[in-house]
Amino acid sequence: MYARSTTVRGTPEGMDAGISYVRDKVEPAVRQMDGCVGLSMLAERDTGRCIVTTSWADHQALNNSADGVMAMRRHAAELMGGPADVQEWEVALMHRLHTAHHGACARVIWTDGDPAQVDRMLETFRMTVLAQLEDLLGCCSVSVMVDRSSGRGVVTTTYDSPQDMRAARDRAVQMREEFMQNMNRAITEVAEFELVVAQLRIPETV
Repeated sequence: MYARSTTVRGTPEGMDAGISYVRDKVEPAVRQMDGCVGLSMLAERDTGRCIVTTSWADHQALNNSADGVMAMRRHAAELMGGPADVQEWEVALMHRLHTAHHGACARVIWTDGDPAQVDRMLETFRMTVLAQLEDLLGCCSVSVMVDRSSGRGVVTTTYDSPQDMRAARDRAVQMREEFMQNMNRAITEVAEFELVVAQLRIPETV
């Protein structure tokens, strides 16, 4: 399973128009493409940053979709008033505790590490972190995406509400600092978003 994430650093004023366009036009169009497994959109309303992620059944489907989404990406960036940055990932892990509903949010953690240690990192995450996440009240799901060539990774944990995410913050900080230290990985950024489109149908991989 593979994914393409498009980050638009727009303006807060353009956010609502961008969300409506992605929800009403982009998501239905992308879902018609061969091999598409869904779309999600995260929004950071205060800054105007958003992340649109599409998932694909295999690498060929990911590649075949590139031309078809280009014009929609440009228009979305124009509506939101900022440049778009595209990254491609392998979806290495997906675990759902329950379905995310309206009002859900997400904490996204970008990391960097040794490409040769990616498999070890993923196995350790499965064995140690997943069980701890299941104990966090309001936790909906967690995904791990990686770029094996560079060693970069991104962990996204969704919660039922901003209140649940705030309540879990201290424990989440402790968990990720312990994990990153044990894996000799570096955290490059942590950000919190509203989950405004939740149509990512990636199957369970745990």
